[in-house]
Amino acid sequence: MAFGGEDLYEQHAKSVYRYLFSLCGEADTAEELTQETFCQALKGLSTFRGECTPQVWLCAIAKRLWYKELERRRRTTPLEEETLSWLPAGDDPAGEYERRSDRMALYRAMQQLPPDTREVLYLRLAGEFSFREIGDILGRSEVWARVRFYRGKEELSRRMGGKEHGGN
Repeated sequence: MAFGGEDLYEQHAKSVYRYLFSLCGEADTAEELTQETFCQALKGLSTFRGECTPQVWLCAIAKRLWYKELERRRRTTPLEEETLSWLPAGDDPAGEYERRSDRMALYRAMQQLPPDTREVLYLRLAGEFSFREIGDILGRSEVWARVRFYRGKEELSRRMGGKEHGGN
């Protein structure tokens, strides 16, 4: 491999962190998983064959670690919706309640989207990745990422517009 561990970290830590933050939405968790991603990458650096870009390889490691974290959380903590419901209200309780309700509706609508669509939306909106980067990370084309994003936004808009009619 043409780069060492420090070069790898310098060049890709920020994008791996953004990717993980787009998945989990938690700065501390994203930071911890970024560190673990690079620890695992350094251990397996000799096995990297260059069949994809280092960023794609690192994001694949990060994604695997995030899924492990999700599994651990499922075994040890309540659902996010239950956790969010006890957050303290601010100075405007009615406004805070409405914002929290909107976030919960958005969260529910996002969970109903297909996993790959949800991931594209997270990467684009929270991770601020380009469509080309999203395509690379997910092993698809830039055009696929653009189409998936557009369709996901349309579906999300449709689901959010219909939230008062109930659903699952």
